[in-house]
Amino acid sequence: MEKGNHSEATEFILSGLTDCPELQVPLFGVFLLIYGITLMGNGGIFLLIMIDPRLHTPMYFFLSNLSFCDLCYSSIISPKMLQNFLAERKSISYTACAVQQYLSIVFGDCFLLAVMAYDRYVFCKQLVAGVYAVGFVDSLIQTCFTFRLSFCSSNIIDHFFCDIPPLLAISCSDTRINEILMFAIMCCTGVGSLVTVLLSYVYIISTILQIRFVEGRRKAFSTCTFHLTAVVLFFCTLLFMYLRPTLNYSMDTDKVASVFYTLVIPMLNPLVYSLRNTEVKDALRKGNYLKRLLER
Repeated sequence: MEKGNHSEATEFILSGLTDCPELQVPLFGVFLLIYGITLMGNGGIFLLIMIDPRLHTPMYFFLSNLSFCDLCYSSIISPKMLQNFLAERKSISYTACAVQQYLSIVFGDCFLLAVMAYDRYVFCKQLVAGVYAVGFVDSLIQTCFTFRLSFCSSNIIDHFFCDIPPLLAISCSDTRINEILMFAIMCCTGVGSLVTVLLSYVYIISTILQIRFVEGRRKAFSTCTFHLTAVVLFFCTLLFMYLRPTLNYSMDTDKVASVFYTLVIPMLNPLVYSLRNTEVKDALRKGNYLKRLLER
């Protein structure tokens, strides 16, 4: 780290979504509800797939991992965010900030959506293992490069969690290498994953168009539309956050975008990918999975 003549930050202050006192309690209620739905939805889907043998298929193996990642991702960010809505001093230690950033990159990695679109299910375990490996390496690189910087001019992070752009904004070091690295990694992971997913949907749509029955086509397009909307919303907010020029950064805009990909999308994923599936609904109705879980 560059030391200079300044003292280094030993903790950070998270400014949160807003500094308006009247909004703190209402926002706490809204995001507590979002977090609760996320926990119940993703936790329920993960447990259901784990204990119901009828769902032990490659597709649901990927979905269980998506639910696990969403559960972890939301739990890395939401508890501290909720605490800070009601706290007078919204501090986070230097180490906790680094850990939060590291884990948020690990579980927020977009490669899982790409491998879900890759229809070679015999390799599903290897693909998911590869996703986690890439996430750990990506996170280690970016976290190390971020926390090698000096934070001597200010310790106030204008955000609700320890994300890379707001940390770069308060650093008194030269951040050009970090910005290039962030841009390069996001081009490889984000753009590469988005292209893979969109190509898969081109094949899916071409297959749907070959369905002879109008009702079958309608149901298939309905499901496809839900999936594609969730994917586009996730990738658009993610790429918007990390591929813009530094001069165009607006922390208020970034906070809104971050709410979508860190909190809203993990809440919606169980509905979009799982709860609309006939097999999952049948398992919930007939499987009595809570009884099976207690028996374990």
